[in-house]
Amino acid sequence: MADLFDALDDGMAGQADAPAKNAPLADRLRPRHFADVIGQQHLLGEDGALRVMLESGRLSSIIFWGPPGVGKTTLAKLLADETEMEFVQISAIFSGVADLKKVFEAAKLRRQTGRGTVLFVDEIHRFNKAQQDGFLPHMEDGTIVLVGATTENPSFELNAAVMSRSQVMVLERLTLADLELMAQRAEQLVQRALPLTADAREAVLEMADGDGRALINILEQCFAWDAKEKVGRDGLSKRLSRRAPKYDKSGEEHYNLISALHKSVRGSDPDAAVYWLCRMLDGGEDPRFLARRITRMAVEDIGLADPQAQAVCLQSWQTYERLGSPEGELALAQAVIYLALAPKSNGAYKAYKEARRAAQKTGSEPPPKHIRNAPTKLMKDEGYGVGYAYDHDAEDGFSGQNYFPDGMKHGVYYVPVDRGFERELKKRTEYFAKLRTSRNRDG
Repeated sequence: MADLFDALDDGMAGQADAPAKNAPLADRLRPRHFADVIGQQHLLGEDGALRVMLESGRLSSIIFWGPPGVGKTTLAKLLADETEMEFVQISAIFSGVADLKKVFEAAKLRRQTGRGTVLFVDEIHRFNKAQQDGFLPHMEDGTIVLVGATTENPSFELNAAVMSRSQVMVLERLTLADLELMAQRAEQLVQRALPLTADAREAVLEMADGDGRALINILEQCFAWDAKEKVGRDGLSKRLSRRAPKYDKSGEEHYNLISALHKSVRGSDPDAAVYWLCRMLDGGEDPRFLARRITRMAVEDIGLADPQAQAVCLQSWQTYERLGSPEGELALAQAVIYLALAPKSNGAYKAYKEARRAAQKTGSEPPPKHIRNAPTKLMKDEGYGVGYAYDHDAEDGFSGQNYFPDGMKHGVYYVPVDRGFERELKKRTEYFAKLRTSRNRDG
C-alpha cells in the first residue's frame, strides 16, 4: 500500500518547503497562502465564492474556467493545503483510463486512513464523455474532491452530470496592475530591479497579455541579461519575440471575437469594429471567413437602408482574393468601416423570417388561380389565369390584385425603417398600400 501511495504521489504532494534559490522563478513566486494570490479577488475577496466555500468548512468539487496563467493550479494546491487534504494532479492530455483507476484506488485507500484527496485535473475538457463519467461515483461518495481546470467553456465541453455536481468558478485574466505587482514581487525576490526603462517595462506587461505565467517567463529572461544600461522598448523588441495572441480559431474565443466585431458594426462604432477585425487577423483567423461574415453583416444589419453595402463587401472580398495577405486585409478593413458607418436596418431580414414562418405554416396552399400559368387546354378550362390583371396596363402600373393564397390574409412582413435608402422604400410601400386599399374598395 505504501508503495502505491509513493508511486502516485511522487511530485504531486501539496505544500512543500520553499523552493531553492536556483529553482525556476515561477516556483519561487508561487503563492504559499491565499493572501499572496494576485488577482481573482471576485473569488477570494469578501463574499467571494471561493472564500465563502472555505469559511463554510465544506469543500465541494469545482471547475476553474479561465485563460492560461491566471492561477488555476495555484488555487487548487492552496485549497488542498487549507483543508489538509492530499493534492494529486493529473493532466487530461497525458492521462488515460488506467491512470484514473490508479488515482481513484489510491484515493480510496487514503480515505480509509481518514485523509481526503483533492484531485486536480488540468485541461479536464480533453477527457471524453466516458472518462468524465468515471469521476461521478467517486465524487458522490466523497473519495475525491474534483477540481478541474479548463480554458474552454465548460457548458460546451463538460458533461451535464459533472457540471451539476460542481461549482463553476470563472477566473479572469490578470490586469496590468496585477502584472505590475507580480513584477515587483519578482524584483523583491531576486533582489534586483528589472533592467528596463519605464516604457520597456510597460511593454513587457502588455506582452504578457494577462498571463501571469508568461510574464514570469519573460521576467526570468530579463533578469538573465547582462545589460550595462536599461533596455528600452526598441531594444526589448530585439531581445524578445512578441507572444502570439491567445486565440483558438475553433473554440469559444473565435465566437466571442466575431460576436464583438459583428456587434460593433451593428452599433456603428468603426473604431471598435476595426480593432476586433485586427484581433482576429492577428490571431490567425482565415480572412476568407471574415470576408464571408462581413458580407453577412451587410445583408443582416444594413440591408436595403444602403443597398451599396453588399457590393462594397463583395468587392472587398474579391480584392482580398486578388491581393492576398497582408495587402488584401486593408480591403476588409475598409468594408468594416463602411458597414459601421452605414445606416442600419434589419427590415428585410425580419421580413424574410416572418415570411418564412408563414410559408412553413401554409406550405400546401396553392396560389390563387388568376396568377397561375395555363399552358394547356385543361388548365385553361380549370380557370387558370382567368381574371389576371396585367399591371402594366393598369392605372399607375398597379392592379392591386391579391397574390396570396385564397383565404389567406394579406401578410405584412417588410416594414422599412426611416433611415438611409429605406426612407424612400418606406414611401413606396405606403404608396402601394394606399393604392391597394383604394383599388380593392373600388373593385
